[in-house]
Amino acid sequence: MAELRLEIIAPPEPGEVRVRTIASAISHGTEMLVYRGEVSPDTTLDLPTLVGGYDFPIKFGYAAVGRVLDAGVDVGAFVPGDLVFVHHPHQSVFKVPAQMPVRLPDSLNPTTGLFAANLETAVNIVHDANIRLGETAIIFGQGVVGLLVSQLLKLAGAGRVLAVEPVEARRRLSLEVGVDDVLDPGEDLVGRIFEATEGRGADVTVEVSGSPAALRSAVDATMEEGTVVVASWYGTKPVALDLGGRFHRGRLRLRSSQVGRVPPELTPRWDLARRTRTVLDLLPRLRPERLVSHRFPFEEAAAAYRLVDERPGETVQVVLDHGEGG
Repeated sequence: MAELRLEIIAPPEPGEVRVRTIASAISHGTEMLVYRGEVSPDTTLDLPTLVGGYDFPIKFGYAAVGRVLDAGVDVGAFVPGDLVFVHHPHQSVFKVPAQMPVRLPDSLNPTTGLFAANLETAVNIVHDANIRLGETAIIFGQGVVGLLVSQLLKLAGAGRVLAVEPVEARRRLSLEVGVDDVLDPGEDLVGRIFEATEGRGADVTVEVSGSPAALRSAVDATMEEGTVVVASWYGTKPVALDLGGRFHRGRLRLRSSQVGRVPPELTPRWDLARRTRTVLDLLPRLRPERLVSHRFPFEEAAAAYRLVDERPGETVQVVLDHGEGG
């Protein structure tokens, strides 16, 4: 269950900024694993803003947009009123070290800014995919990250981008953002993928649905010498793969993609700061705010989580509104 708890936020100390939240976005993948208790209690928290533990209670979330309320005496990078994105749990007011907020353009819709975290993940996935001009990519899962990856793969030069998605509304949305064809993962999925790719299979397959069964299909749908990018975090869900047939003889590459690091082969040219700048350039171009399916007042956060948990087929991106004034 989700509940709101009162927390007193003192004025910022030197080196800190205090932020009043406008909106925050629920992660339908990672947060739902946490919400359902599908993360090992021994897993280390990977953001300094998270509090508690996976054995509960835990303060979670990582996509908040707000305005700077005030800053410590030695902070010159921000002034009150600046629009910022912060990797922070859902909270109406919070303070963080001054190096954490990412300044957003004043002209940017705050809702658009909420997608900075997911777009950062999507950029990293496409870098890991290493797509070439004219190649075919297949994305398993058309949630928010999958929809963003689909668009970025087109921008990166993919000749065809196909998607696999069980939810009809997301299949329609996938076509709207430019995917060439979307398949329902029903009977003989792999056979239909090979038919759609003239018998070759995909050069690059991205699994971002969170389903172990989808990963098995992704391996089977990838051509010889192709790459399968595993972008899902499965938590405690077991994953069984047949690595003795097509995977082994086809010399497939199975690559994990995790947003905490830049792909090592790019580190001479890329760092986290450059990736963030790229995300800020892409946000208005991709118009991700059209992926918002539901908005809830922050006070109704528990109902928002129940919706995502119990009726995921009705949602794409659920946003918690804290109000322009916080």
